[in-house]
Amino acid sequence: MKDGIYKVAAATPHIRPGDCAGNADAIITLIGRAEKEGANVLVLPELCVTGYTAGDLFLLDSLISGAEEAVDRIADFTAGKDVLVILGAPAMMRGKLYSAAFAIQRGRVLGIVPKKHVPNYAEFYEGRIFSEYDGENDFDDKLNCPFGGKLLFRQKNGPLVVAAEVCEDLWAPDSPSVEHALSGALVICNPSASDETTAKADYRRSLVSMQSAKLCCAYVYADAGRGESTTDTVYAGHNLIAENGKTLAEGRLFEDEFIVADVDLAYLAHDRRRMTSFGCGRRAGYAEIYFEQDVKETKLSEKPDKNPFVPAVKGDLDKRAEEILRLQTAGLAGRLSNCGIKKCVVGVSGGLDSTLALLVSVRAVDSVGLPRKNVIAVTMPCFGTTGRTRRNAEALSRALGTDFRVVDIGESVRLHLRDIGHDGTTTDTAYENAQARERTQVLFDIANMNGAVLVGTGDLSELALGWCTYNGDHMSSYSVNASVPKTLVRRLVAYEAERLPEVGAVLRDVLDTPVSPELLPTGGDTVVQPTEEIIGPYELHDFFLYHLLRRGSSAAKIKRLALAAFDGEYSEREIDKWLDVFFRRFFSSAFKRNCLPDGAKVGSVSLSPRGDWRMPSDAAVIK
Repeated sequence: MKDGIYKVAAATPHIRPGDCAGNADAIITLIGRAEKEGANVLVLPELCVTGYTAGDLFLLDSLISGAEEAVDRIADFTAGKDVLVILGAPAMMRGKLYSAAFAIQRGRVLGIVPKKHVPNYAEFYEGRIFSEYDGENDFDDKLNCPFGGKLLFRQKNGPLVVAAEVCEDLWAPDSPSVEHALSGALVICNPSASDETTAKADYRRSLVSMQSAKLCCAYVYADAGRGESTTDTVYAGHNLIAENGKTLAEGRLFEDEFIVADVDLAYLAHDRRRMTSFGCGRRAGYAEIYFEQDVKETKLSEKPDKNPFVPAVKGDLDKRAEEILRLQTAGLAGRLSNCGIKKCVVGVSGGLDSTLALLVSVRAVDSVGLPRKNVIAVTMPCFGTTGRTRRNAEALSRALGTDFRVVDIGESVRLHLRDIGHDGTTTDTAYENAQARERTQVLFDIANMNGAVLVGTGDLSELALGWCTYNGDHMSSYSVNASVPKTLVRRLVAYEAERLPEVGAVLRDVLDTPVSPELLPTGGDTVVQPTEEIIGPYELHDFFLYHLLRRGSSAAKIKRLALAAFDGEYSEREIDKWLDVFFRRFFSSAFKRNCLPDGAKVGSVSLSPRGDWRMPSDAAVIK
């Protein structure tokens, strides 16, 4: 639970309708497993103590008393155990019977949350037996605990705040979980008994995922399984855990699986803080029940995603790649159309970023019905240009049908260096930046001569690290890669290599070429200035960037996650080194980002100073 990371679980016990004692045994086994695995919260299905399909047996005093005895035994078993158990059982209150969620921890029932929406249609006939509860909170004298629909279970020594709704409550238009979340609940638990029909699992998954996104919460859904009666319905144990719109864990149908996932409450709290439309605050009528759990570091259930900007599944990646390329294309095409401009200029170096910018520019002119010759692709060789990148820039530009031009800037840069009193041989910052600024001047002037838009090539990772020349490659008329991180740039180019066989070979060679600004003298095809040896691996920096901006994580937490994600690939010393570089460069480079040109936003992480990320140019480094 350190760093706000908590482990939650959902499970389906093997039960038999009416066998409360045997069902309690199955439930106790799962609680023991959850405690052993370090789960902070365990959710079990609706009415799992009795069986959801007990039907009119719920009218028998013997079944109700058997359920009460089972709950007492389950509560006794949790004595000395940290895991907070949310399970379904029948509850009597003032002569009425309710299907309810019981919150149990450390030997006692903390509270009982009755079901608000009781279905009485189709295969569901709960309304014959159970009452709906929509009143004020009450008190169960027998169990000495609160009873009602407005209960929050708050960890006394941590950020965990749990609330519950029961099965149909999620399907209803006015789900109680909405008020629960607005009152501060970060984890919503749903003990459910949802029968299985064709395609219902897809709908259920979407519903749980969307509720977690809408409420910016973790949603833990435990479903009834095979032990239920199959008289007229079948139950599949479709357990789900979602966090802020993403399904973290899912049980296979008809397997009654125990599923577990790590949820990041600090991330959820960060997103709620960021979303001013999320009106979180204490709602009228809510009661808070406090409990304690030992503070410890949660052992991660799975490795964090090494490439959070890039989908892991190829089908998803292809779909995302096409979507991003279309977003970039629409942004540039819109700029051309809105300004009445028919041409664009792209500086092509044979590197990844300029390659992607060129591909997008070609897509843009195609989309508005302009000839590809209206894309002016300019390569500007100088002291550090290798033969390999020079050849790739020309081959790609010509194969795509653009207006390819070569402007050798070597003599211009030498003259400029001589004019400012530079010896022309010392490879200092002025030596490097003179080339970058000369290229930008050439590109802007060509754009002016042709009434064109200068398309910027710099990507999100470079902007985060300040790895660009101020008023050099830092500037353009419109930047299509501004919110695309380097790891994603690589995947987009690879996608186009598969999609476009006529340029596939060139694009694959671009992908195989080490990333370099090519500003130091070289000979032949040798890269003498590999970027990732200077500032660090982009896969690390993109990981750091995602967790800093998207999840609001501290440097210590980012390090912990990086060590887990890149275990066996980078040592702790290496991660410390590059994490320090990242934070130092990110904070010292704000002045470059605060005057960026317009650019298409394609993802949830962007550094545009106009709406996505605003920070002072001289802020202290905050880790």
